[in-house]
Amino acid sequence: MVITLRPVTVHEVPDRVTAAVEKKFLRNLQQYVETERPRLVLDCSRIRQMDNATIHLLLSCLEEVMKRNGDVKLASVRPDGRSTLQVAGVHRLFEMYATPSEAAHSFQRRGASISPALEIAGLDSEAESAA
Repeated sequence: MVITLRPVTVHEVPDRVTAAVEKKFLRNLQQYVETERPRLVLDCSRIRQMDNATIHLLLSCLEEVMKRNGDVKLASVRPDGRSTLQVAGVHRLFEMYATPSEAAHSFQRRGASISPALEIAGLDSEAESAA
């Protein structure tokens, strides 16, 4: 059995989001999400204040990725930013991780949770055949 892993793209969210910044960010992101089932990590370490414009940018990214059956995960969200996302009611839409690396690796863990059972079953039947 061959398992092909799709790449995970990590993008750093700008510290201050304006309409012009959002438009440029989404335009740059477009080339990465125009694949089947894109996997995107948004690094929020530079965000000083999670305001409406920043939340709108995160939701716009999620919308673009979900159109293609992909997923977006957030990394390095400050505690006050998490609180703001919770108050806004959007915290349930994103999985959040301490680092971009953890967020990227979570894509492999989720897919890997199904595969080992298949591989173990295959190894068990091979071992029984050999015995």
